[in-house]
Amino acid sequence: MGIGELDREAHVPEATGAAAAPRTLAESLRARGDEGLSRLLRARPDLLNPVPNDLTQLATRAGTRGSVVRALERLDRFALQTAEALAVAPDPAPYPVLLGLLTGDEGDPEIEAALPGAVALLREQALLWGDEDRLRLVRTARELLAPSAQHSSPTGLGPTVAEATAGMSPGRVQEIIATAGLTATHDPVSAVRVLTELFTDRARMGALLDEASPEALSVLDRLVWGPPYGEVTANPAPPVRWLRDRGLLLPVSARTMVLPREVALHLRGGRAHRAPEPLAPELGVARDYRPQVVDSAAAGQAYAALATVEELLKSWDQGGPQVLRAGGMSVRDLKRTAAALDLSEQLTAFWLELCFGAGLLASDGEADERYAPTPQYDDWLDLPAAERWARLVAPWLMSTRTPGLVGGADAKGRTLAVLGPDLDRGPAPEVRHRVLELLATLPPGAAAEPESLFARLRWERPPRGAAQTAPAQTFPSPTGPASGSGPTAVGAGSAAEGFGAPGYGPDLPGDLRARLARWTLAEAELLGLTGRGALAGPARALLNLPLAEAAAPADHGGRVELSVAAGRAATLLAPLLPEAVDHVLLQADLTAVAPGPLRRPLADALAVLADVESKGGATVYRFTPGSVRRALDSGRSASDLHDFLTAHSRTPVPQPLAYLIDDVARRHGHLRIGAASAYVRCDDDTVLGEILADRRSAPLGLRRLAPTVLAAQTDPASLLDGLRSMGYAPAAESAKGDVLITRADAYRTPARTAPVPVPDGPPAPDTTLLGAAVKAIRAGDRAATAVRKEQPAPVTAAGGLPRTSAAETLATVQAAAMTGSAVWIGYVNAEGAASQRVIAPVRVEGGFVTGYDHTADEVRTYPLHRITGVAELADDQV
Repeated sequence: MGIGELDREAHVPEATGAAAAPRTLAESLRARGDEGLSRLLRARPDLLNPVPNDLTQLATRAGTRGSVVRALERLDRFALQTAEALAVAPDPAPYPVLLGLLTGDEGDPEIEAALPGAVALLREQALLWGDEDRLRLVRTARELLAPSAQHSSPTGLGPTVAEATAGMSPGRVQEIIATAGLTATHDPVSAVRVLTELFTDRARMGALLDEASPEALSVLDRLVWGPPYGEVTANPAPPVRWLRDRGLLLPVSARTMVLPREVALHLRGGRAHRAPEPLAPELGVARDYRPQVVDSAAAGQAYAALATVEELLKSWDQGGPQVLRAGGMSVRDLKRTAAALDLSEQLTAFWLELCFGAGLLASDGEADERYAPTPQYDDWLDLPAAERWARLVAPWLMSTRTPGLVGGADAKGRTLAVLGPDLDRGPAPEVRHRVLELLATLPPGAAAEPESLFARLRWERPPRGAAQTAPAQTFPSPTGPASGSGPTAVGAGSAAEGFGAPGYGPDLPGDLRARLARWTLAEAELLGLTGRGALAGPARALLNLPLAEAAAPADHGGRVELSVAAGRAATLLAPLLPEAVDHVLLQADLTAVAPGPLRRPLADALAVLADVESKGGATVYRFTPGSVRRALDSGRSASDLHDFLTAHSRTPVPQPLAYLIDDVARRHGHLRIGAASAYVRCDDDTVLGEILADRRSAPLGLRRLAPTVLAAQTDPASLLDGLRSMGYAPAAESAKGDVLITRADAYRTPARTAPVPVPDGPPAPDTTLLGAAVKAIRAGDRAATAVRKEQPAPVTAAGGLPRTSAAETLATVQAAAMTGSAVWIGYVNAEGAASQRVIAPVRVEGGFVTGYDHTADEVRTYPLHRITGVAELADDQV
């Protein structure tokens, strides 16, 4: 229906059939096609749980408070402003009235062009129904957005004259219209109508305000954009009295006045909003780079991310910190881990949560529960570098875990711990996707200006609820200004402050989505999805977006599985990562330089034999007596170590390094430690004598049992550590006397699955589910609205189910089976749930009727004794 048809009759006779204007939301939904219902259910998936029986139930569910609140929270800024304008418009409102509330007296081409789309969106989401000459906001939405005694409207408008004068005495209303220069009426209803007509007549209203003093106009200016309420004293100032006597301010209580909606709209020039925003803010470009530079920078970050994850989990190879009783890791252990990684605690929390979300880290489930790498970590290490990166970023993109909250407090004031149970936030995946998709709308190599990105996100999903409870203003008394707050602006955007603070952590200001957006930018840079603030090519592949040119992602239905997209991203990243090398450069100062990332077997072996001294483009390893002893403990002999270094060094093995290996190997295993409580044995009794004479051995509680055996009062592990701290190189032995070999990667948790994301509301339905749901709703609606033949006697029982005798039921379904017609039945299942169905019987035998069930859209068999009754359908319904 076009805008030019607005002068037709408001009420269309029922006889017009399909052309009749819908009288209810259910009728409006009934007039939609299957695709329209699918769009509604896709936009509001909460309506599908469970699948409604018919369109009447769907309409009822779409009007519930919880569902309407969720729908309003997912509107963009202009669609929400349109709904807010409808909430203060007459009900129903013609399209021109709505347009006038948004454009004002002067008009606005951008708003005029954008408004049909906003109305269509509200209509599609079942928040608005009716033809364009009778637009109706769903009642629940109107109650949420219209002004009330508890809160003003998001527009800042107050109640109408009729609403504000509802509790006023008729005499007082007559006084107001007399003071305003209007003719007295005989009843309060007509008096309110006359006053309303004055306030909505621009010429007469302008003449009335011309009589007001500058002070009175100043009072109106303070109220015009909200809040519309003001507190007055028992003896208000003359300007306030002048406004009150003429109804420009109306009392709502003994000390509170309100600016009527009609007056505010006149002062605003007819606009419901101070600043309508019909168009989404454009993204600004902070800087342009060549795409190759962006991809190279992102690849460097991706490689650094892999190195950080490996370093973190390798440090926990023998078991990580204990799990707190309430779950998560203690602050002290987080600080220790951060110091070991040389990172801040917040960034360390991010890497820990990343490993946890990817399934590489978990608790071991033992009585003394600790964190440790999972068996999946070993499989991850065997993958090529690009695939390892993809295994990290794909779970991050879908995870609801929010490491930025670590260190903050929950609703009860308890500190949120890393790896704890309270870090899931449902909106996180959606915000991450949207931030990256917005970056993808820029040309390749362009870095977005952050504030413009956050402004766009605020427009697409405005913050709610912070601006509807502003305090009433205080007006001056005749003796001077009273103490109180000044004018407080009320609007939908006032809660959006706080995007401007940089950083990463729980103390970022703003609402949750604002903080999630900032965290996403920081985390995407850490993971190599962006380089220098611009989206990299592998990230475009991960989002299944075009790579050659910038394009806004419009076809969400054509997305491939995330695992497939992650594989494509890994393929693009692989050529950008540095090549793994199979050699090192040994130096005379007992160090080795790796000129690039080492291949996996070499890296693992060298990590046992030497300690990492510095990281970067070239990693420097240092050989120490402790690191060489560690390699010997793992089962290597001195000759093995010499052969290993000779095979993998491009330089000769320095003599100091060879001497170090031989010296440590000569002393390694000279002492043997086993379990008595613990004991030390050595073939050289003089060495044992030196240990007993050393004061540092006193805490070990040693005593000589035999010339070559010492007993200790501590466990073997503590005895090993104690003697090693004294400069000896003991080896542990088994009960049979064999040397125990320890490996760095010996401890792993049992098999664990990655944490499952906690969705923000019901998951989005797929196409198959939507198609089945629409069919079921249509079939149920046909059954509920089918016209029945007139019966000689009432056939329905309480609850609307047909009621006939067993003989009548059997005869009717047999006749329907022979003629191939459909009938209406009432059915009670084994659980006692009653329903009504339209079926076309095919066979009746053995106490059962088999037929095509139009309600379920399939062939079913029903026991006759569970059918409460049957009725034939009207001829035009068959």
